[in-house]
Amino acid sequence: MSHRGRNGRRRGQAETRADKRGGAGTGGQEGRPTPEPLTPACFHVLLALADGPLHGYAIMQAANASGAGKSMGPGTIYGTLQRLLDGGTVRKLDDAATTRRRTFELTAQGRQALADESRRLVRLAELVRARRLVPESGCE
Repeated sequence: MSHRGRNGRRRGQAETRADKRGGAGTGGQEGRPTPEPLTPACFHVLLALADGPLHGYAIMQAANASGAGKSMGPGTIYGTLQRLLDGGTVRKLDDAATTRRRTFELTAQGRQALADESRRLVRLAELVRARRLVPESGCE
């Protein structure tokens, strides 16, 4: 006999992020589930790779130049790249010129994640402007 709590999970079963926010949602395009928002580090790394393959140091420079807020160091960049590799949004390319330099590129899934997050951020910016929380120019 299985002992389940009020939430339907077995005793000791961990609560997932989807559980905490009430499921996957259905607000995505064409009935797709609403994707999880990207962390700022993931967004800036994917954004850096949007124009083509880069090695880790170039990703760090591009992410920091894009206004990531805090400066992201190698630990943040490579930790984020590992999570993105594990998630299938980024792939590592073989660099025949040198074995020290690891080059990365977006996958189709990575491009989709970047597009989804960009649309989400645009909607948020529109909401902020509609509520007049910032001046029309956006800078002051």
